Amino acid sequence: MDVLTDALAAMRVGQTRSARTEVRAPWGLRFPAVGGTTFHVLLRGRCWLLPPDGEPVAMAAGDVTLLRHGSTVSLADDPATPLQDFRPGTWRPGQTIGRVDVEGPGERSLLVCGAYQLRRTRPHPLLAELPDLLLLRADETPGLAAAVALLGAELEEARAGQDGVVPALVDAMLLLILRAWIERCARGAADIGWPGALTDAAISVALAALHDEPGRAWTVAGLGDRAGLSRSAFAQRFTALVGEPPLTYLTWWRMTVAGRLLRESDAPLSAVAERVGYASEFAFAKAFKREFGIAPGRYRREAAVAA
Repeated sequence: MDVLTDALAAMRVGQTRSARTEVRAPWGLRFPAVGGTTFHVLLRGRCWLLPPDGEPVAMAAGDVTLLRHGSTVSLADDPATPLQDFRPGTWRPGQTIGRVDVEGPGERSLLVCGAYQLRRTRPHPLLAELPDLLLLRADETPGLAAAVALLGAELEEARAGQDGVVPALVDAMLLLILRAWIERCARGAADIGWPGALTDAAISVALAALHDEPGRAWTVAGLGDRAGLSRSAFAQRFTALVGEPPLTYLTWWRMTVAGRLLRESDAPLSAVAERVGYASEFAFAKAFKREFGIAPGRYRREAAVAA
């Protein structure tokens, strides 16, 4: 599993909630702040993005907006159109995507609006570098645009297998959005933060090694060899891009993997400890409590109650 997929999988909790939103002008929808990372995809037609701060921005079909903190935002056919609160309606048992319709005499637009549920207690540092509001244009993101076009086609009419295809496409879009953002950053300035780390030939290799084998007894020199750099050059470059030294990140990632194993499996503590590189349960429990503030056994019990 590559680093981006791995990091995102460790943060995902719960199901993505989304709604097929068909509107006809004049229309204006105010989206409240919600938990999770929210998104708005314009599949057909056109609209204006109205951020709480800043000027209105025109969106065209295929454009995607991501709000990292799920903060309030509005969409409308025209900046001057009065706004109404977005209400996704009642969900039926087994329903995978909601539906919202706003009737009117004017031009039709079709959107998908929703929220990705991401764990906020230990967000991956990659996401901390995302802008609060990210707007990706269809003409700069061919891969994402293709997924958006397919999603739009699926939502135009009822088709066999739609309940499986649509949620899978919506979930895949988050990875495609993050990839597009990383590639945009790399085109602007390769040596910046996590986007730089994931596109840097040497550091990306080292990160992949840490994610593939978190339980290995890695050393800075060993990681430098894997990256094709001297120990000092590797340590300096890794720290500059990732924001912390290699072994500090390794410890953070080990505990992230351990937390996920405790939440999602019934593996004994000894097996979890071994998976993340600790020879004894005692050493693992001590490191885990230092990172999470509670013992691993209690963490597992509380996670089970919260599920």
